[in-house]
Amino acid sequence: MQPTSSPASGSYAPAATSRRQVFRVRGLTKIYGEGTAQVRALDGVDLDLYEGELVVLLGPSGSGKTTLLNQLGGLDIPTAGELAYRDSDLTHATEAQLTNYRRNSVGFIFQFYNLIPSLTARENVGLITEIARDPMPPEEALAMVNLTPRMDHFPAQLSGGEQQRVAIARAIAKRPEVLLCDEPTGALDVRTGIVVLEALERANRELGTLTILITHNAVMAEMADRVIHFSDGRVLSEHRNATRAAPSTLRW
Repeated sequence: MQPTSSPASGSYAPAATSRRQVFRVRGLTKIYGEGTAQVRALDGVDLDLYEGELVVLLGPSGSGKTTLLNQLGGLDIPTAGELAYRDSDLTHATEAQLTNYRRNSVGFIFQFYNLIPSLTARENVGLITEIARDPMPPEEALAMVNLTPRMDHFPAQLSGGEQQRVAIARAIAKRPEVLLCDEPTGALDVRTGIVVLEALERANRELGTLTILITHNAVMAEMADRVIHFSDGRVLSEHRNATRAAPSTLRW
């Protein structure tokens, strides 16, 4: 699968798309520590992200991928630069504004499922639908990830892949405009990981959610609209796939 564009290392090229822009990132910088212990986790990142895209962020551990995801999700604020969501400036947002943004606009999926053991799959998803602005019923969200027969089971009665799909259902139940996924298959075997990727792909396709997937597994790049390579807190390069591969065709 050949990319349609490949900017030179360190350069920035906006994606060729007619979709509406969701994020505008310019010069985004995040610094931790001081003096000789200072770490530039993000070092002047420029990026545009668009509605309905499935974007894969590739890079080694420590390259800045998770730091960027935390910025986009309103979990952390930058040291410098611009970060805009639609017409909202997240760089200077108050904590109350960030809380409202996270609650209504963003779904998070992590490597570990963070389900409440004493609640069934349906009840775990229901926790989100009780506070969301325009949620889908928990049953509908679980049906999207093919867990209807298991919705009244507790986490301990579910496999790792099923628990991750409950976490996906919980994230998409509030109909977020942005879905942020940090190594969602990292704790799973290949076969189970593909099932999880299929659930993410379906949510992206049917809900039109901007889906950003962090991984160190280059094979997953084949299922993306766009692939962004990170290194040392910078966008090293990016390319757009001519077609998206079905998750079921991936092997690693």
